[in-house]
Amino acid sequence: MAVGQPVTVIERPSSRPGVVRFEINRSLTGMGHEYYDVAPPATRTRPPDELARRLFASGRIDGMHINSNVITLDMSKGADTAGLRQVIEDLFIHYRPGVEVATIPGGGD
Repeated sequence: MAVGQPVTVIERPSSRPGVVRFEINRSLTGMGHEYYDVAPPATRTRPPDELARRLFASGRIDGMHINSNVITLDMSKGADTAGLRQVIEDLFIHYRPGVEVATIPGGGD
């Protein structure tokens, strides 16, 4: 059983070539916004930072802007969005079927 709830994601095309927008059912940045032109360091641990790391790891984006619940991606030349929606949907899923759940030794039941 997965822990956490999937994010509902709607992919929307942009009028600008090479740009795609995803709208989700929760805010990642509150009223603020974030821009990433590279993956942030692991010391930044907020949900938008983690999402940026995961999306940059795909090797298909050159930049990313998040404003509340809208994620705008600057796609790498020739890249498509296949699989990126799943990356966003899985942001808050912590354990997957077949993955052993971590326990604290001597932590009791």
